[in-house]
Amino acid sequence: MTKETILVVDDEQDLVKLIRYHLEKDGYKVISAYNGKDALFLARREKPDMIILDLMLPGIDGLEVCRKLKADTELAHTAIVMVTAKGEEADITMGLKLGADDYMTKPFSPKELVARVQAVLRRTKSDSAVQEYIKIDALTIDLYKHEVTIKNESIPLTLAEFKLLHQLASKPGRVFTRDQLLDAISGHDTIVIDRTIDVHVASLRKKLKAFANRIITIRGIGYKFKE
Repeated sequence: MTKETILVVDDEQDLVKLIRYHLEKDGYKVISAYNGKDALFLARREKPDMIILDLMLPGIDGLEVCRKLKADTELAHTAIVMVTAKGEEADITMGLKLGADDYMTKPFSPKELVARVQAVLRRTKSDSAVQEYIKIDALTIDLYKHEVTIKNESIPLTLAEFKLLHQLASKPGRVFTRDQLLDAISGHDTIVIDRTIDVHVASLRKKLKAFANRIITIRGIGYKFKE
């Protein structure tokens, strides 16, 4: 049974063939493009479930392709995994801000790629509704009761800390920039005094004790909750 359709966009044809081989081996349908213009055309025609998008493309670069996709109402929710050879923090941060779901830096192993694809597709399927109840091992987050417990022991969190934990834990594995997390915890009922999200993360880690290491720092970019 064929799984989801994935559009692979990269100007390195040998790499595209390698990615296609491993994804098709895992059951996915794969289509490909070697530049930004063709990527946009195929995305609009085929409506893929995911796009693996290289940033360094001839003509229209990957960031601009991502921007155009997210501005298209029919494609805005398409999962995007960015690929970059340079691994430059500025490009990665910009891509995540534009709405990319994950990123990978070259070189990467085919096994890692398939694992990332599977994880992102699982997340995007469950992202359609706000998760009111999250249980990860002994950690429970109840959005309705506004309560966090570990082994049934209540963990007192500030409103900002609760929103931060819920945002990260609701999408395990997804990297959030500091600005995205700041937007998530800000609101008319939340006063964010310190403009650096790191202070809230440090406080949250102390309160989570054994679960503190589940909040992973992505250097120069932001944070994610370990899957």
